[in-house]
Parts: sequence; C-alpha cells; structure tokens
Amino acid sequence: MPLALWIAAIALGLFGLHRLALWMESRGWIFYLKKRASGGALASAILQLQQFAEPGAEHILEMKRETRAEPDDESDPK
Repeated sequence: MPLALWIAAIALGLFGLHRLALWMESRGWIFYLKKRASGGALASAILQLQQFAEPGAEHILEMKRETRAEPDDESDPK
C-alpha cells in the first residue's frame, strides 16, 4: 500500500475519532473540547482513586460529604 494511502487512512481515522469524541461530549459522557470538568470534580475523582492506595484518605471524603449535607441556616435565629 502506498504511503499516501496510509496517511489518508490515518487522517480519516483521526477525524472519525474526533467526531466521535465531539458526539460523546454533546451527550455529556466525556469532557473533550467545549466543556471542562470543575476542579472539585477532578479532585474528588483523584481522591476516590487514592482511597485504594491509601485507605487513610477516606476521612477526607467523609468530611466533604458531611459539609455538603449540612444546610447553611445562618439566617435562621434560634
């Protein structure tokens, strides 16, 4: 197969992967070009992975879950 056909096949394959990634991003399955993950989401994902290597990281995840669950009732006088 001539070199030009190999280059064309690779270019076509890369274009197909690019279009597939854009479609998956539009469905909300991945972050690719237009949308970016928030820093909090990335940090939580890394902590979940770190939990396997270092079980002590569990307390950080528990503290984050507790702070999200607590309502912010500062305006409610007691």
